[in-house]
Amino acid sequence: MGDPHGVGIVGLGVISRAYLDTLAHHPGLRVVAVADLDAARSAAAAATLPDAEAVSVAELLAHPDVQTVLNLTIPAAHTEIALGAIDAGKHVYGEKPLAVAFPDAQMIMDRAGSAGVRVGCAPDTVLGTGTQTARAAVDGGLIGRPLAASAVMVTPGHEAWHPHPDFYYAPGGGPLLDMGPYYVSALVHLLGPVRTVTAAASRLRPERVIGSGPRLGQRIPVRVDTHVSGVLEHASGVLSTITTSFDGVTTTAAPIEVHGETGTLAVPDPNYFDGEVRLWPLGGDGWRALPATAGYREGARGLGLIDAVRAESGRTPRAGGDLALHVLDTMTALLRAADEGRRITLTTTVRRPDPVPLTPAGDWQGR
Repeated sequence: MGDPHGVGIVGLGVISRAYLDTLAHHPGLRVVAVADLDAARSAAAAATLPDAEAVSVAELLAHPDVQTVLNLTIPAAHTEIALGAIDAGKHVYGEKPLAVAFPDAQMIMDRAGSAGVRVGCAPDTVLGTGTQTARAAVDGGLIGRPLAASAVMVTPGHEAWHPHPDFYYAPGGGPLLDMGPYYVSALVHLLGPVRTVTAAASRLRPERVIGSGPRLGQRIPVRVDTHVSGVLEHASGVLSTITTSFDGVTTTAAPIEVHGETGTLAVPDPNYFDGEVRLWPLGGDGWRALPATAGYREGARGLGLIDAVRAESGRTPRAGGDLALHVLDTMTALLRAADEGRRITLTTTVRRPDPVPLTPAGDWQGR
């Protein structure tokens, strides 16, 4: 197998636990350094990893054994850390979105191309059996020619459970940039790249109240739109509608539906790796569940990084920076379309990532 691939993790907040659970015992990867603005937090994480040391961010970026920097910082810091890693000659895999602003994301990709390093970005949930089985159904002709799709995410917001939800309501946050990457990434996997967008947006109230943790009852400002509805015109001609909201209570809508000439497909929540894919064929009398036919089984956060490391031989990472750039272009164009009241043509496109064959958990976990 060769020497394990060295990983350095920057940012050890809530999401880092899921990554550490995936990466800590993978034989092809070795977490060699961790860094956080809170030194106690990085020391605590390093204590659970036999080969890792707690260091400063600068020390991590210069660490000779770090080949890939896993960027788990808040969105506002994504660009700074990514560019620092690239300038140090490291590959980068980050949490979504790729950057807060599209020009920053483009700079990350341009700088990485010049440096000859790879960029990967969450979400990797779309590599699981849920989205990938749905893609196999679309590609296999089970619904005929795709005509339209819908994506819906409605919640009352994250302040009820997250002890520090400020960044969800700051630039780079909001329901579209926070949760939209899951849905837009899935739509691109299913139906290909987006060509143009239109949208409308609103915000319900100017403040939110933290509902848990040490800041219980504290009010935080809302600086972004908290309900966004849009239409995506894919290059193929398929029209997708998308609604993302932090202003509702719940919804009975399927997370994603794809409508074709001969059937409709209900796609599970792209925030998760698995889930039931259902088909209602033309002339049928109800939904029928499809067996898992594609995707990484028992997926977990960090799978996209593992896929990227495996792609070193030349295959483009399926959760690659080019896809993340196109997804961010789509989302920021939706926000601009809502703000300016016009249709916007995207400046990027992307090739649909390679499909994932049905892969046992033990294979991608390196067991």
